[in-house]
Amino acid sequence: MPHLLLLEDDESLLDGLLYALPKNGFSVEPARSVAQAETLLHSRAFDLLLLDVSLPDGSGFSVCEKARASGSQTPIIFLTASDEEPNVIRGLDSGADDYIAKPFRLGELCSRIRAQLRRTPQGERLRSGELEVDRLAGRALRGGKPLDLTAAEYRLLCLLLENRGKTLSRAAILNALWDGRGSFVDDNTLSVYIRRLREKIEDDPSHPERLLTVRGLGYCWKEDAP
Repeated sequence: MPHLLLLEDDESLLDGLLYALPKNGFSVEPARSVAQAETLLHSRAFDLLLLDVSLPDGSGFSVCEKARASGSQTPIIFLTASDEEPNVIRGLDSGADDYIAKPFRLGELCSRIRAQLRRTPQGERLRSGELEVDRLAGRALRGGKPLDLTAAEYRLLCLLLENRGKTLSRAAILNALWDGRGSFVDDNTLSVYIRRLREKIEDDPSHPERLLTVRGLGYCWKEDAP
């Protein structure tokens, strides 16, 4: 189920969308202010952002601009109270993919959302908590900020996310990362990559909560880590 961030301070519209969108196949995380939206964007990944323009503490434009500045390619649709040209242009210039003017029909909104999601096919993005891998762009982000990963660390992260919750043996990881030629790679090399990856994705690399060692077996990505 696609996970959406909905930034909207109109309580009646917010309540209506929180009721209707899940019935149309979307999970929704609400935010009533720019500050709340930015906090959510730093703590988890979304498949699409629905942003109101005018908020009590700022504008949806700033949320959009910050998301794009961080390198995020997540689809963004603006909910604007007016289809006046200046607002439309400002929204698109700030990095939005589409806009819909209020009042709008639910069916049209859902259609616009699905159209944007189709442009990001399943499999191009991997997500776990605040971590997001955009395989189309070949980069990983944590809390919206790009991670400085080597090619091997990037491939290792993708492999672990693809197999979250499963224990992968060291041999299986080496074979996957080096195309079956793991026997030609010093086994200590994998330990080095694991340590370096933990330093970049864990709050406390010495006590990992995501990339876990399964003693005597290999490694496992824990999906429900905080």
